[in-house]
Amino acid sequence: MPDASKPARKPAKAVPRSKFTRARAAELFAALAADRPDPATELEFVNPFTLLVAVALSAQATDVGVNKATRKLFAVADTPEKMLTLGEEGVASHIRTIGLWRNKAKNVIALSRRIIEEYGGEVPRTRDELTTLPGVGRKTANVVMNEAFGEPTIAVDTHIFRVSNRTGLAPGKTPDHVETGLERITPPEFKKGAHHWLILHGRYVCKARTPECWHCAIKDLCDFKPKTPDPAAQAALGPKKPRKSAGAAK
Repeated sequence: MPDASKPARKPAKAVPRSKFTRARAAELFAALAADRPDPATELEFVNPFTLLVAVALSAQATDVGVNKATRKLFAVADTPEKMLTLGEEGVASHIRTIGLWRNKAKNVIALSRRIIEEYGGEVPRTRDELTTLPGVGRKTANVVMNEAFGEPTIAVDTHIFRVSNRTGLAPGKTPDHVETGLERITPPEFKKGAHHWLILHGRYVCKARTPECWHCAIKDLCDFKPKTPDPAAQAALGPKKPRKSAGAAK
C-alpha cells in the first residue's frame, strides 16, 4: 500500500512535440550544415581533460573569457596530475577574470583528484561517470562526449534552448525537455554536429534580443514571426512619416 503520510507524486509532464516533420528537420540541419560545414566548439583545449576543465569553467562565462584565462593555465597544467600539483590557489590565480572563479577553482582540483583516484588519470567516457565529477552537470558531460569522444550528444545551453523554441524545432520549458525533443526529431546523420550548428546559429544569427532573420540560413523553415527586417533595407526607405494623433483635426 502507498504511504498515506507522503504526498502523491505529481506525474511527469509530457515533453512537447516538435512542430517539424523529420524531413523538415533534415532540411533545416542541411541548411545549417551548408552555412557552417565544419562546426566545432570555440573553447580552446588540447586533450579531453583540458576540454572538460574549459567547459566546466564556461558556466556563466563567455568562451572568449574562458580562452583568455585557460591559455596560460593549460600551458602549465594540461593533465589532472599537473593541475593537482598547481593547487587550488594556483588555479584560482589563472581564472580570477571568470565568474564564480573561487568555487570553480575548488571544483577543478576536486575533479582532477577524482579522475586520478578513480579513473587512472583518464577522463571517463560515459555521461553517468562524468556527472559524478565535481562541477560537471549533464550539459558539460554532453559537450565532452560530443567533442572529445565523437558521441552524438546534444548539450542544451541558452542559445540552443532559444533556437529550439523560437524555430519550433524542439519546444520545451526546460533544457531536459528541449534535449529530449532534439534527440527525437534530429535525423541520425545530423546528430553529431547538431549541438554545434544550433549553438553557433544562436550565438551569431538567432540572437536573444533581436534575431537577424535577414541573413538567416533557415528563415524559410523557422516558425518565428514576424521576421526581423534587414536594417539596411529599412534605412534605404528613409524616415517614416509621423503618425497623426487620434485627436488631430481633419
